[in-house]
Amino acid sequence: MGLDATAMRLDVVTLAPEALKPLLDLGVIGRAFQSGIAELHTHNPRDFATDRYRKVDDEPYGGGAGMVLKPEPVFAAVEAIPVLPRRRVLLMSPQGAPLRQADLRRWAGGYDQLVLLCGHYEGFDERIRSLADEEVSIGDFVLTGGELPAAVVVNGVVRLLPGTVGTAASLEEESHSALLLEHPHYTRPAEFRGMAVPEVLRSGDHGAVARWRFEQQQQRTRERRPDLFARWQAQQEQQ
Repeated sequence: MGLDATAMRLDVVTLAPEALKPLLDLGVIGRAFQSGIAELHTHNPRDFATDRYRKVDDEPYGGGAGMVLKPEPVFAAVEAIPVLPRRRVLLMSPQGAPLRQADLRRWAGGYDQLVLLCGHYEGFDERIRSLADEEVSIGDFVLTGGELPAAVVVNGVVRLLPGTVGTAASLEEESHSALLLEHPHYTRPAEFRGMAVPEVLRSGDHGAVARWRFEQQQQRTRERRPDLFARWQAQQEQQ
């Protein structure tokens, strides 16, 4: 995949590059890569190891269970990546800041290149943190590596790039775009197994529909994500 100055460049440093390959064929995300909206590049630190065994991990200083990802091959992999003017380096880590929709929008709109660093084994040498501009977590749990979190970030960013999603307005109305969860959606038939589409959605009254949807957003957020609803209320009070 050649470098396209108009595309967003996504570089993933990973010991399991095959974990990212499915993104290239994944619906609108795959089409975005195929059409040149974005480019996905993977870089395996093992290719930058200097010993005959291509060793990328070692025992932790001070003892303890597990192996630790060595700094040398990771630094070498990152330093071999072409640098675009507007670049952000993200470290996938359960110790990072929780990923939010606002982060995806910020990265999609503010940068030409994202470099995503994936940990593995028991952890990574602390000095690897110095490569990153931000540390990102997708939840309070631990996985075997950072590949799935990296795939989440790539998916979330690419779908926000102009041209990926056919109807740009749909991106503005979805859950988390303004703290509130998205309102319910319905399509035909009007009734299915005793479950009917709300009458207001069939009324043709666009003002009433808008009010109903906004009320539903508030209700859903209050019931399902009271933390988000509290943040939304605080935001409203400041305006």
